[in-house]
Amino acid sequence: MPRKTPRVEEADEKNIEVGKPKDWAAGFPGVYHSMKPAIEKMGVDRTRKTLLALNQKDGFDCMSCAWPDPGHRKAFEFCENGAKAVTWEATPVLVPSEFWAEHTVTELRGMSEYWLGMQGRLTEPVYKPAGEDHYRPVSWDEAFSILGGKLKSLASPDEGAFYTSGRTSNEAAFLYQLFVRAYGTNNLPDCSNMCHESSGWGMGQTIGIGKATISYDDFAQADLIIIMGQNPGTNHPRMLTALEEAKEAGGEIVAVNPLPEAGLRRYKNPQKVKGIVGHGTQIADQFLQIRLGGDMALLQAVSKRVLDAEARNPGTVLDHQFLQEHCQGLEELKEHLAELDEGEVLEATGLRREEIDELADRYLKAEKVIITWAMGITQHKKGVATIKEIINLLLLRGNMGKPGAGASPIRGHSNVQGDRTMGIWEQMPPAFLDALGKEFNFAPPREHGADAWKPSAGCATATSRSSWASAATWWGPSPTPRQPKPPWRTLR
Repeated sequence: MPRKTPRVEEADEKNIEVGKPKDWAAGFPGVYHSMKPAIEKMGVDRTRKTLLALNQKDGFDCMSCAWPDPGHRKAFEFCENGAKAVTWEATPVLVPSEFWAEHTVTELRGMSEYWLGMQGRLTEPVYKPAGEDHYRPVSWDEAFSILGGKLKSLASPDEGAFYTSGRTSNEAAFLYQLFVRAYGTNNLPDCSNMCHESSGWGMGQTIGIGKATISYDDFAQADLIIIMGQNPGTNHPRMLTALEEAKEAGGEIVAVNPLPEAGLRRYKNPQKVKGIVGHGTQIADQFLQIRLGGDMALLQAVSKRVLDAEARNPGTVLDHQFLQEHCQGLEELKEHLAELDEGEVLEATGLRREEIDELADRYLKAEKVIITWAMGITQHKKGVATIKEIINLLLLRGNMGKPGAGASPIRGHSNVQGDRTMGIWEQMPPAFLDALGKEFNFAPPREHGADAWKPSAGCATATSRSSWASAATWWGPSPTPRQPKPPWRTLR
């Protein structure tokens, strides 16, 4: 039964408690902190029905992250973050119609996202007429009429921006991009512009594909897994189970991160006895607490050590057949790395020479290597270049295109990869546009559209006049600074 909006106190950071760093993640506390908010907000029966369907073949995918589902599903195929995210979405609390008359837009603008979310789910379209300070409920017919009128009023389709996110299903994403291109623009900014865009460019320019070259089962077949710029225990907790399986199969794990997160150290699987009453599983065999932005220098240093090992024992280290058949530029890479200054590497990484040597030794001993990364690699100016160095290191010993080896950018949003595959991108290749036009008998626009940053900046320069967001909130993750009078307010 729908519930009325509860009284919610505004979040206050002054009440945050900071304790000592943890040495392990999950275990019984993970179960407790998953179930407590779920039962409090959804009730026992709704919690049971919802969480038991989460990430199941006949259920629904978790919206918390993009970690893939294993072939064999357990009864509880979710983590603490996932349970909390579903609890947030499955709330029985609904926003009543009178809410909009009671609260001005000015007032709502000053509330936190937590407070706004706790008011419940919207059940009807709302509209704010120009010059007014209240939203008002409208019928669906009126909402569609307003949207159609706004789109018709634009001088050019390119004055509109049509944002979406990984919360959109494949089917909805395909229809959305078809509608936008039939309207006449490629302005399809997406949340991926602000996360793994670097991965797409770096991998696309090296191996021709901008997504993972491995599947879930490859983790348990790897001899070595290198995790860079990622905190699995926080951002992709179910990945810890895959890492535990890799350790149990004899694989080694190296974590490269400025933050010594508990999940990178030890994992207590709450679905195993040793995870509840035992010590759990040690995850990282080696932890490298690197300086921010030092990843590229580390990767180059390891690649140089690989080339040096080949020089000492010609024909025994590099995968020459793989390099000859599938790669180019080896000599240029050798020349580039020959100029690498070891002192500068140590300064950039903050690591000791012995730590880098140990990582290189692990890489040289492993026949099958996976390198996985997330926002810690992509979110800086050298993101694309760093990802190219990841690919270079993997290619030197043929760690691509075979079981237990490859590159794996770990996506953040649940269906962000599906969105891109369905055409949510401002720069879709000609082959896609050709096929789309042929199938639906129209001429898709060819000029590249605006990404997530361009409309944000365009609000201030009057190049963007209208925005439409599907299954997404553009303002929150936008790179636009939170200005006192942000240009967003000029949009329709």
